[in-house]
Amino acid sequence: MTGDGVIAAYSGTFDPMTYGHTDIIHRAAAMFPKLIVAVGENLPKGPVFSLDERVALAREALADLPNVDVVPFTGLVVDFASDHGVTVLVRGVRSVSDFDYEKQMAVMNRYLSESVDTVMLAPSKEFAHLSSSLVRELARLGGKVDGVVPEPIAKALHAHYGRT
Repeated sequence: MTGDGVIAAYSGTFDPMTYGHTDIIHRAAAMFPKLIVAVGENLPKGPVFSLDERVALAREALADLPNVDVVPFTGLVVDFASDHGVTVLVRGVRSVSDFDYEKQMAVMNRYLSESVDTVMLAPSKEFAHLSSSLVRELARLGGKVDGVVPEPIAKALHAHYGRT
């Protein structure tokens, strides 16, 4: 597969989007002619930012990538993929537990839609420790988030938690 004409999607809650996410997005955007960052609602996780805020922040953080669109979604990712012509799902895997979970999801997504494959990318070493939950906790406790999230997201986290 050369990637010609392939539309890929990288889905997640992105609450908040970290440099680990943007690392995967930049690398996937170099692999595929079009990448959709699908921002999921995922209300059971109790997101810090609303879906609209997360979409707006992602668009601002990824504005330098002309072949990347940021789109909100709810429901099954395979339904989103079908609606948007996506044939490749991109997933980031930091650990063995991530891999086991993502493998299960990839097999289930393939069961639900034979037209969708999954590509898993390991993060660059400088971002392998990052997770949105860790960054949320760091921000909540007043820690420095500037080095772990893009600037617009750091500003939004500081504003949310009443810090300047």
